[in-house]
Amino acid sequence: MAATTEGAPPLAVSPLAISLGDPAGVGPELFAQAWADRHQAGLPPFFAVGGAEVLKAAARTRGIDLPVARISLPEEAEAVFARAFPVLGDEDAAVTFGRPEPAGAALALHSLTRAVEVVLSGKAGAIVTGPVAKSKLAEIGFSQPGQTEFLADACGIAHGDAVMMLAGPNLRTVPLTVHVALAQVPALITRALIERKTRIVALALRRDFALSPARIAITGLNPHAGEDGRMGREEIETIAPAIAALAAEGLAVTGPHPADALFAAHERDGFDVALCMYHDQALVPIKTLDFDAGVNVTLGLPIIRTSPDHGTAFSIAGQGVASAGATIAAIRMAGECAARRLLPEISA
Repeated sequence: MAATTEGAPPLAVSPLAISLGDPAGVGPELFAQAWADRHQAGLPPFFAVGGAEVLKAAARTRGIDLPVARISLPEEAEAVFARAFPVLGDEDAAVTFGRPEPAGAALALHSLTRAVEVVLSGKAGAIVTGPVAKSKLAEIGFSQPGQTEFLADACGIAHGDAVMMLAGPNLRTVPLTVHVALAQVPALITRALIERKTRIVALALRRDFALSPARIAITGLNPHAGEDGRMGREEIETIAPAIAALAAEGLAVTGPHPADALFAAHERDGFDVALCMYHDQALVPIKTLDFDAGVNVTLGLPIIRTSPDHGTAFSIAGQGVASAGATIAAIRMAGECAARRLLPEISA
């Protein structure tokens, strides 16, 4: 599998909305770098929600004199994008890079809330979210576990139907279970969960990535996929029956695959996405292969959401050393997915 952009459709007409993430983290400087690299990276027009002064200060840490154009409407972004970084609204915060504060979390929450509203209104083609500090958001009353759940609530869908996919140039993976203790994973794996998430993944890859049918490799839970029950029976009793039911529906699913061999180079060409049983089974291979170009994509939403697959990196924020590769990849992927949704043969 190669998650390349070769043959991608023209980028979306509507600009993309950027939520800053925590302003004390690396998000603002990487968005500033993405704007500076917009031409050579082939990025579509985008605008940030709030944080004009934060963006300019963050850009200076990377040696960039960032021109900013304040806009009052999202549709103004495209006209100014070639000469300045468009910023919607006047909200800002004083920030010390590497030191998260409640005021910065408030700006991050405003930026996220307003960006989601703009995308839901149809005035932006997608949202690209910067990394946040969940603990700081909680201090100011943010009740959701994370940005994904916030987006699910805003879109009126169940949290479990907002599915995380990690995508890079070499691999796409989806964790069936996410932020739970490893000891809890076996009890959480059910036929219903495997079938529901696989259907969501198949639909999203058809609609947003033009993969029809998407080839979905489903891993086993146990070493060697249980080795015929010698190392566990989850594959026999739960995973294989779910795969059989999905195949009967016409989905291009295979498995259960032993996870220790599935991600070898000669195996990856045989599937478009790997549905994995738990967090590290999905994230270790993609962070090994595509650490500086990995994108977190939320599948199952009525809107498009991408994010760089890394955190706030407070320890290096403001030092000008963080790689912008994943941020640039997230913006590019959001534009490509938004463009595909405009194609009638895919959106139908």
